[in-house]
Amino acid sequence: MTSQQAAMLMFGFALILAVAHLLGGLARRFDQPPVVGEILAGILLGPSIFHGAIFGTLFPVDIRPALNALAYIGVAVFMFVVGLELDHRLLRANRGTVLGVLVGSIVLPFGLGSLLALYLWHDHKTPSQIGFVLFMGVAMSMTALPVLSRILLDRGLQRTELGGLAMASAAAGDVVAWSLLAAIVAFTGGQQSWHILLVLPYIAVMLFVVRPLLGVLMTARTTVSSQAERTLTIELLVVLIVVMLVSGGLTEWFGLHFIFGAFFAGAIMPRKGTERLRREIHDKVAMFSGVLLLPVYFAVAGMNVDLSTVGGKGLGELGLILLVAIGGKVLGTYAGARISGQSARSSTTLGILMNTRGLTELIVLSVGLQLHLLDTALYSSMVLMALITTAMTGPLLRVSYPRRMLDVDLLAIPEVSTAKSGSAPGTP
Repeated sequence: MTSQQAAMLMFGFALILAVAHLLGGLARRFDQPPVVGEILAGILLGPSIFHGAIFGTLFPVDIRPALNALAYIGVAVFMFVVGLELDHRLLRANRGTVLGVLVGSIVLPFGLGSLLALYLWHDHKTPSQIGFVLFMGVAMSMTALPVLSRILLDRGLQRTELGGLAMASAAAGDVVAWSLLAAIVAFTGGQQSWHILLVLPYIAVMLFVVRPLLGVLMTARTTVSSQAERTLTIELLVVLIVVMLVSGGLTEWFGLHFIFGAFFAGAIMPRKGTERLRREIHDKVAMFSGVLLLPVYFAVAGMNVDLSTVGGKGLGELGLILLVAIGGKVLGTYAGARISGQSARSSTTLGILMNTRGLTELIVLSVGLQLHLLDTALYSSMVLMALITTAMTGPLLRVSYPRRMLDVDLLAIPEVSTAKSGSAPGTP
C-alpha cells in the first residue's frame, strides 16, 4: 500500500465513522434504532448520489479491498456477539407458544418469498433458479435479534412476558434461518471440494472439545474480585477472539460463509455461572465493533446500493417486496401466536416485533450478492425493505402496545412491582 493509498484509507475511514455516527444519533432523536441512520449513511456514501462521482473520489478502487477486510472483521465480531446473546433458556421456555410463533413467522414469509422469487427471476436471472428461490424465502424470514433486543430494552419490554416471548421466538427463528441459509450457501456456493464433509466433525469438536475447554478457561483464567464476581482478563478475551476468527475461517474454507463460524463460536460459549463474564465480553467486544468496524460494513454495503438504477419497474418490485415481507411476517406471526393462545393485541405486537430486520438482513443480502443470487437492482430494493421494516417498528408499537399496557404488565411481575417500570435501563 502506497503512502497516498494509506492516506485515502484513513480519510475514508474517518468520513465513514463521522457520517455513520452522526446519522445514527439523528435516528435515535427520532425514536428510531441507530442502525436505521447508519444504513442510510452507507447508502448516501455509495454510488446512489450524483451517479457515483463523490463515491469514486472519496473511496478510490485501490482502497476498497482494505475497507472490505475491515467490514468482514466487523461482521464476524457482530455475529459472534449475536451468538453470545443467544439465550438457550429462552428457547426452552414457553415451548408451545414459541413453536407456534416460530412456525408462523418462518413458514408464511418463506413461502411467499419463494413465490415472489419465481415472479422476479424472469427479470433478475441468476445461475441457480432454485438457489434464488430458496434465498428469497430465507431473506423474507429473517428477524434482527440484536435490533429487536435493543427495541425491547428502549421501550421497557424486555422484562415482560411478551418481550421474553418475542426474544425466544426471534432466537429460535434465527437458528432456523441461519441453518437454512448455510444449506443454501453450500448448495449454490460453487464448492465441489471435499471440505464440506468436515462440517460435522467441526461441529462435534466445537461442542465437545472447544466448549468444555472454554468453560475451564472462563472459570480459571479470570481475576476474582470477590467471592461472587469475576472479571474478564485480556488473555481470555484474546483466546475468545482467536476462537471466533478460527471458527469463521474454517466455515469459509468448508465452502460455507465465515459468518456461520463466528456465530457458532458465540453460541457455544458456556452459559452456566458465566452471566457476568459474558456480559463483560459482550460490552467490550460489541463496543469495539459497533464504534469502529460495523460503520465500515454499512458503508461497504451502501457501496453496492445504487438507487439511481431503480426506475418505475423497480419501484413496483419494491412495493411487492414490501408487501410480501411485511404481510408474510406480521400475518404469519399473528396466526401462529393466535393458534398458541395469545390475545389479538399480543399477537399483533409480536408480528410487529418479528418484522424487525435491520443489520441481520443486511448481512444476509450481502451473502446473496456475493453468491450472485442478487443483482444490484434487486439488492438495492431489498436493502430499502430492511430499512423500512426496521423504521416502522417503533411507530407501530406505540399503537399496538401503548405505555399504559406496559405499566400494567410490569406491575403484574412481582420483582418489578416494587421498582416500578422506570427502573428498567433504557426505558424512555
